[in-house]
Amino acid sequence: MAQPTVDVALQRTEREPAAASKLEAFTRLSADDKSALAQVTGNVRTVDARRDLVSEGDEPRFVHLVLDGWGCRYKTLPDGKRQIVSFFLPGDFCDLNVYILQSMDHSVGAITRMKVAAITPDEMNSLMNSRPRITQALWWEDLVSAAVQREWTLNLGQRDAYERIAHLLVELYLRLRAVGRAQHGRCDFPLTQNDLAEATGLTAVHVNRTLQELRRNGLIELDRKQLHILDLDRLMDVAMFNPNYLHLDHEGRHLDANA
Repeated sequence: MAQPTVDVALQRTEREPAAASKLEAFTRLSADDKSALAQVTGNVRTVDARRDLVSEGDEPRFVHLVLDGWGCRYKTLPDGKRQIVSFFLPGDFCDLNVYILQSMDHSVGAITRMKVAAITPDEMNSLMNSRPRITQALWWEDLVSAAVQREWTLNLGQRDAYERIAHLLVELYLRLRAVGRAQHGRCDFPLTQNDLAEATGLTAVHVNRTLQELRRNGLIELDRKQLHILDLDRLMDVAMFNPNYLHLDHEGRHLDANA
C-alpha cells in the first residue's frame, strides 16, 4: 500500500448518508445542518483498493470523509514492516485538523475501493463557524477517535490473541451498525488475515488459528468477505468488551438545540 498517492479528478456528487449518520451518533442534526454538510462533502475522490489516499511525507490539502469503502491509517518501518493503527469506515473523518500540518506523519490507505469527500480547509472552517451543532458533533467524533486509540493500545498491551481478535471484530461490527452498514450480526468484512495481523501485532498464522478457534467455539462465521457474529453477547464477554469508549448512545442529545 506504499504506492504513490493516486491522482483522481474531483467531481461534484450527492452526499452519501453515512456522513450525517455518523455525526448523529453524537447529536441530532437539523435539516439545515444536513444540507450544509452535503454542500461541503460533494467533492468526491475514488481511490482503488490497496492504494494510498495520502502518504507519509505528503502535504495534506484536504480533510477526507469516508463515504464508502474501508481504509486504514498506518505506519511503516524502514525494513517494510507495517502497523495498522486504525481502520476507517463509512462516515469516518481521516484526521479532522490534519491540514494544519506541513507534512503527513503517517499514511492513509484504501483497503477496498473507497469514495471519500475531499473538504478544503476553508470549507471546513466555514462549516464549523456557521453550524454549531455540527461543530459539537465533530468535537465528539474527535474525542471518540482518541478513545478508540486508547482502547487499541490496551488491546495490544493486555489482551491475549483470542481476546484481541474478538475485541476488534466487535468494535468494527458496532461501528458499522451505527451508520446502518450492519444488522442481525452480519456485516461486510473485507479485511485479510494480513490486515488483521498488522492491526493486532500478531502473525498471519496466529490470526488464522485464532479465527479458527472463534469458529469452533460457535462465535463467528467468516465467508466470502462477510462476517456473521453468531452470539454478540458471548463474543463481547470473551473480549472483555465495554462499548463505553465508542460513545454511541446519543450522549450529546442533551446539547441539541434543534429538538
